[in-house]
Amino acid sequence: MWGTPLIVLLVGGGLFFVVFSRALPYRYLGHGLAILTGRYDNRNDQGTLSHFQALSTALSGTLGLGNIAGVALAITAGGPGAIFWMWVTAVVGIATKFFTATAAVMYRGNDSKGNLQGGPMYVIREGLGRGWLWLAVLFAFAGLCGTQPVFQINQLVAMLRTSIAYPLNLASEESHLVFDAAVGTLAAVCILIVISGDLKRVAQVTAKVVPTMVLAYLVMTGGVLLTNLSAVPDAFALIFQDAFSATAVAGGTLGSVIAIGVSRGAFSNEAGIGTESMAHGAARTNEPVREGLVAMVGPIIDTLIVCTCTALAILVTGVWQSDNGDGVVLTAAAFSSTYGSLGPSLLTVMVIFLSLSTILTFWYYGSKCLGFLIGARYQHHYVWIYCLLIVVGSIGTVGALFNFLIGMYAVMAIPTMVSALLLAPKIMVAARNYFSRLNGE
Repeated sequence: MWGTPLIVLLVGGGLFFVVFSRALPYRYLGHGLAILTGRYDNRNDQGTLSHFQALSTALSGTLGLGNIAGVALAITAGGPGAIFWMWVTAVVGIATKFFTATAAVMYRGNDSKGNLQGGPMYVIREGLGRGWLWLAVLFAFAGLCGTQPVFQINQLVAMLRTSIAYPLNLASEESHLVFDAAVGTLAAVCILIVISGDLKRVAQVTAKVVPTMVLAYLVMTGGVLLTNLSAVPDAFALIFQDAFSATAVAGGTLGSVIAIGVSRGAFSNEAGIGTESMAHGAARTNEPVREGLVAMVGPIIDTLIVCTCTALAILVTGVWQSDNGDGVVLTAAAFSSTYGSLGPSLLTVMVIFLSLSTILTFWYYGSKCLGFLIGARYQHHYVWIYCLLIVVGSIGTVGALFNFLIGMYAVMAIPTMVSALLLAPKIMVAARNYFSRLNGE
């Protein structure tokens, strides 16, 4: 799925948004940050979440194991050069997020219960018309499949197994099925308690957890980088050099390195994928452009800052060249090199909170996709299927699970990008109108 056509659609589409808008959204990034302070919030506007809650909810779906395990998997599969292509997706993804999130509010629609909803399926139905309904159904189906909790819970269990189960003899490398299932069941119960309060409770939890965990994670990775400060310039040089050399990784081809970097970048920041548009589409605002500016902050925090810190920690410590495993285990090895036995424990705390917050948000995404497909009055049944999948994911194999999710992300990108590209002229009309009013104030 992640071949040349899709890479052209995501990266090329993002470049089109940059050129078509003449980089206009980038010039108002500061205004986007001001909106997050609540200065422009109006409780009488349509929507459910404040701008800050909408961004926190969207980030909880991206700021998770994609930043910790996904970066490690990208380096393992594509080498250090894959990080460069993750950066590319983030830079052009800023413009992509502006267009897709603005559209998510501009073209909100009512579900079968009459509740106002946002997201690519409603953008397509309301913005492009019933003739494009098949494209909306395609997104909803892929979104339902791609936002399963299996990868997040799988990596969480792997982390707990390494840091807790093995040292305490609660499990062994040969026998850990019971431990894995127990953790999965406990996680399912915790998730069930939170999501019983629907989107508002999820938003309240993520608004507290996400900023705290991001700051804590940056402090942790900062310690690793300061300890290996002399190796940081070489790590950056290696990323740029390997991005165009395609060494013995990823089949030894440049195209494979680019595909791995772009796919992992999309999995990390979701720019152009469309899942985060369901969170931004729930923002309480009558000004679509404001939420577009808020959404732009996502790729900066997610990929350009957090993912970069993870990548540098792995590279400067040299663990990427060892046989320490992949995914979250490789990242844990990087922290161990600086913090000793305390490293995996600190990372375990991060993984627990970030993975569970992502699982919470993914439930919201999946339930909305299912509601679009079969009717909103039936989507509450999804919670039981979702909790069962948490248990199943805890005992699965990471490679197969991750590849399946990445494939579904590729499918989601097609309806999201096609609709955003077709509606781009109307979005720019709204943007120019908003900015002219803003500058006239």
